[in-house]
Amino acid sequence: MLKYILKRLLIFIPTLIVISLLTFVISQKAPGDPVENMLNRNQGGEGQAAAKIAGEKAYMRKRSELGLDLPVFYFSISNATSTDTLYRIPKSSHRETLERLAWDYGNWDHVATYYRSVRSFELDLYNFNKTPSTAETITKVKEYVNLLYLTYEESKIKSILNNIESEFRGTKSFLDLNGGFNSIRNTFENIVHSQNISNRYIPNVHWYGFNNQYHRWFFHFIQGDFGISYQDQRPVSSALWDALKNTLSISLLSILLAYLLAIPLGISTAVHKGTRKEKIITTTLFILYSLPVFWIATLTVFFFCCGDYWCWFPAPGTAPIPEDAPLLYQFGEWLYRMALPLLCLTYGSLAFISRQMRGGMINILGQDFIRTARAKGLEESKVVNKHALRNSLIPIITLFANVFPAAIAGSIVVEHVFNIPGMGKLTIDAINARNYPVIFSTMMCTAVLTMIGNLVADILYAMVDPRISFTSKS
Repeated sequence: MLKYILKRLLIFIPTLIVISLLTFVISQKAPGDPVENMLNRNQGGEGQAAAKIAGEKAYMRKRSELGLDLPVFYFSISNATSTDTLYRIPKSSHRETLERLAWDYGNWDHVATYYRSVRSFELDLYNFNKTPSTAETITKVKEYVNLLYLTYEESKIKSILNNIESEFRGTKSFLDLNGGFNSIRNTFENIVHSQNISNRYIPNVHWYGFNNQYHRWFFHFIQGDFGISYQDQRPVSSALWDALKNTLSISLLSILLAYLLAIPLGISTAVHKGTRKEKIITTTLFILYSLPVFWIATLTVFFFCCGDYWCWFPAPGTAPIPEDAPLLYQFGEWLYRMALPLLCLTYGSLAFISRQMRGGMINILGQDFIRTARAKGLEESKVVNKHALRNSLIPIITLFANVFPAAIAGSIVVEHVFNIPGMGKLTIDAINARNYPVIFSTMMCTAVLTMIGNLVADILYAMVDPRISFTSKS
């Protein structure tokens, strides 16, 4: 068994790496700019060059703090139209435009020169001394320049350049800006006339080493550093831990109650199959299983939480329990407040597990070894509890492997309805706010717990059924 456990733990490593790669790729393709989300502002717009440069420096600092100024992976496979330093361009939208221009025209050096000329011209616009008569024109030209950062089609770029030229035409005040503007036009003409699309077919491999975003993210994750939350800029590990405490306390209690009630009920209905008692219990469990959690949770809040009917339980969002209150009072108050969420979390799993237990027990009671035990004259209680019970626990153990990570992930519906700050509520809030570090950390933690749950289930299989062996037999 120990050898098997060690083998499974070793298999965890490549599995975890594959999951982390998938999670990382999804995080890279997620929409939005994490730095902009954290800074909560837009670059550009009105203002002077000094303000713009200060804003860009703040952006670069935050980008460096998050490790986004590093290469994405250990290596990249591309072609001769691209460069190995594209990751240094801070804005992802700019990178995509430059990458597309380089692909279309096959000459990165000219594309880089064009990009520098656009940025230089933009700074000239910010440095320009505006007057009431020129302010509107400068604003329009800034918008055109922003479009240049996002445009790679030749016709559209030329159209934008023509629009800028028409804005400047006939106004002497803009003579100082003509140099920068002509530089953009000339560098773009160089791109068009010096295109070399054969570079698309020359493969190019760049090695960046271990100082890259994936390496940083993965090794920080296994050390418990999950990054920074976009919403409140606190460590994700701290946010997860606070939510995990609330979720675990109620989920583990719910699982314990469900198993303690479901196993005896399943055994009883299997042993007394066909009786009125069994039919009543089975029908009740089927009804419970059919009731959606969101509906029951909403009804309990409506009827029992000081709504239009009774005020038997506190309404969701009640003030937290004072931390300086006696421990016994805190526990009693917590149990009182969690009674309805606990009910909603438990009744569904209770019905499902008991039905699985009933099915497994009925199947085992029909086996030959059970008939042999009865033929030997063993008491029915010994036949059921000693011989049938252990073998019928296999489906229950399989369910446990799935329940284990679900206990951590929490119940989104119940936590949302009862306003419990647990993992489910944290996840749904993170999804609504595009708070990707929280989403992907929850995803990774759930994947790890799923692997652990499967391993625990395999060990329990061998414990309850000696016929199941994970060692090779000669």
